[in-house]
Amino acid sequence: MGPSAAAVRTSRLAALCARTLPSSKLHHGVRTSRDLNVQAATEAQKLRSIDDLPGPTLTTTLYWLFAKGYADKSHLLQGLQKSLYGPIWRSKFGPFDLVNVASPEFIAQVIQQEGRYPVRAELPHWKEYRVLRGQAYGLHVDTGPEWHRMRSALNPKMMKLQEVSVFAPVINQVVGDLLRRIELLRSRSRDGATVSDMAAELYKFGFEGICSILFETRLGCLLEEIPKDTLRFITGVNNMLTLSETVVLLPHWSRGVLPFWKRFVQAWDDLYDVARTLIDRRVAEIEAQVCSGEPVEGMYLTYLLSSGKLSRAELYICITEMLLGGVDTTSNTLSWALYHLARDRRAQDRLYGEVKSVCPDRWQPTADSLTSMPYLKAVIKETLRLYPVVPGNGRFIPENEVVVGNYWFPKKTQFHLCHYAACHDEEQFTDAELFVPERWLRAGVPGSGYYQHHPYSFIPFGVGVRGCVGKRVAEMEMYFALSRLMQHYEVQLEDAAAVVEPKTRTLLIPSKPINLRFLPRA
Repeated sequence: MGPSAAAVRTSRLAALCARTLPSSKLHHGVRTSRDLNVQAATEAQKLRSIDDLPGPTLTTTLYWLFAKGYADKSHLLQGLQKSLYGPIWRSKFGPFDLVNVASPEFIAQVIQQEGRYPVRAELPHWKEYRVLRGQAYGLHVDTGPEWHRMRSALNPKMMKLQEVSVFAPVINQVVGDLLRRIELLRSRSRDGATVSDMAAELYKFGFEGICSILFETRLGCLLEEIPKDTLRFITGVNNMLTLSETVVLLPHWSRGVLPFWKRFVQAWDDLYDVARTLIDRRVAEIEAQVCSGEPVEGMYLTYLLSSGKLSRAELYICITEMLLGGVDTTSNTLSWALYHLARDRRAQDRLYGEVKSVCPDRWQPTADSLTSMPYLKAVIKETLRLYPVVPGNGRFIPENEVVVGNYWFPKKTQFHLCHYAACHDEEQFTDAELFVPERWLRAGVPGSGYYQHHPYSFIPFGVGVRGCVGKRVAEMEMYFALSRLMQHYEVQLEDAAAVVEPKTRTLLIPSKPINLRFLPRA
């Protein structure tokens, strides 16, 4: 007769205790293996399982989503469910069986036990497409050592500030195009000042900025007439991300019956085809330079090609996936930042004063300039706190069993990390619903309201080995764009009384267009 479930759990818990106890407590006879087994046996009696978690029924979930209007406000649903069930609860919807974690302490516990090869969430429909087309899996589909190998190849030149600073000149070029685009749109408006749907313009800026680094070419997203292939690329990205939300919920048998799978495949085909063309074009340019004896100069793509750590097929998909994560972070965060600065004249004046003092006479900021702009960074941080680009992230932990609070979870449990709820927790952030950039300024800075908060209450780019690879580039794009916009314009809302709420479309986006008036500064 095999061991009981309780005995198995006790044995596993002993191993977990051995992994997580500080090493100092394992020396000098303080904690022997017998002590650990006794502790584990005691703790195992106290630990509950996933089946003991509270949570809504499917009927309740459907009522909230469709009768109460939370279908596009799932970020707010986090707070409602936390108030009803506590900081950890279970929810089921379609194929998803999730353990929701909504306190910084519990989020930390999940991430600290994620193992060497964590997964955000399984994407079976993405994998199905890659198999259909015979493509490499890439960062979002591959797992284990293969994922780690690719991520290790991508990290250099992206994760260190001094490495990313070499991208500053090209980012400033793209910001210059954004300023010219705003000036053109202003001149065409009825009042000579208003730019309608600023988020759409900033999306083009974000797309152009990240592509200029990843593909080492300008796509013309901010031109009056956007090139045909660039439009195809942008449309492919939008369609794929939108359809992805639907396809993942549909059973496999629906592939040949409903139109969504076919459209999903076409969107990926368009996206992948343009990306492959851009990479192949750059490869041909490099080969021509080598053949003619010219020195080869480039940025990120050139580095990856010369490193030889990724195959061409892996390059195609990895660069494309990095693009997917780099556009919305920049565009959405800048949209919300400008919206709040337009509503808060005091904050806007303070930011303008800082930028003007560091970069007088409208000097272009450099990477070094940013070290002297704490309020600029505070504005971006506060914006990301109020509007985390991804309001809820995932952790699918294939290697380890996990203990969170007084619950024990087996391998392959899907955790949903409720970042929006953590970022809006009054216990962590006083006046959590207000835009207060000063909360991020360190003690000693005039006007600072700085105070300590739990480090896992605010992780907009993730943390650990699954942290965002493009974090530094996204930050630099936002800092340069916002500082130069402040140099040139005072920003006002078109309608001073307008209130724009966020909505959830996987990402947290404005529920309606943000229309802004740009008034030239003297």
